[in-house]
Amino acid sequence: MSLALPGDEQARAAIVRELELRFAPEDEVLRNNIARTQEQYQHGGQITPLQGKLFQVLALACGARKILEIGTMTGYSGVWLARGLAPNGKLITLEVRPDHAETARTTFTEAGISDRVEIRIGSALDILPQLVAEAPFDLIFLDADKVHNPQYLDWAIHLSRPGSLIIADNIVRGGQAFQTPPPNESAAGVAAYTRKILEHPRLVSVALTHDDIYNGIDGYSISVVLGE
Repeated sequence: MSLALPGDEQARAAIVRELELRFAPEDEVLRNNIARTQEQYQHGGQITPLQGKLFQVLALACGARKILEIGTMTGYSGVWLARGLAPNGKLITLEVRPDHAETARTTFTEAGISDRVEIRIGSALDILPQLVAEAPFDLIFLDADKVHNPQYLDWAIHLSRPGSLIIADNIVRGGQAFQTPPPNESAAGVAAYTRKILEHPRLVSVALTHDDIYNGIDGYSISVVLGE
């Protein structure tokens, strides 16, 4: 495969696409989800294929038997996460919009994972206290509204165990999260989240970038929970 210099945007896109084709090819279920989401909501909003495959690998690496997702959207990320579950594992995914949840159910049925996935509809901050009895979760993925990211993090730590992974998407937002002051509430929530994961004594964190159709360059963080 012949590519131009690394600084060339077309070359960069070609490299990313080649990596996706080699390492994270989307099957019919995932392609159908993207098409359905575009048709019903006129937007995407899913994580990238390489993110999805990474999350699946991380779930497999930590032997995840319980995964919590805050922000189902239409189920794309949930498919990747559920495919990383240990045998007899379970994904609980929270979604505030019933229409999104219904679309996600269709995707989960097509993927043959409905027996491993439970969608709970409502405000995440209302549902999270109800999950204490079902904790700890081995992997927690945060991809809901960014305004409440700091509160979601508090709950994620509370619902985790030493060794659990906490992943958060959209922590760059085209650089808005790095501006002082942040230009909007979402960027402020992301900025506060980033400060907390860097300062928290029980978290070891790293961040990676990815392209986003809405924010340009974006990123996601991965944190490992330490013991008390």
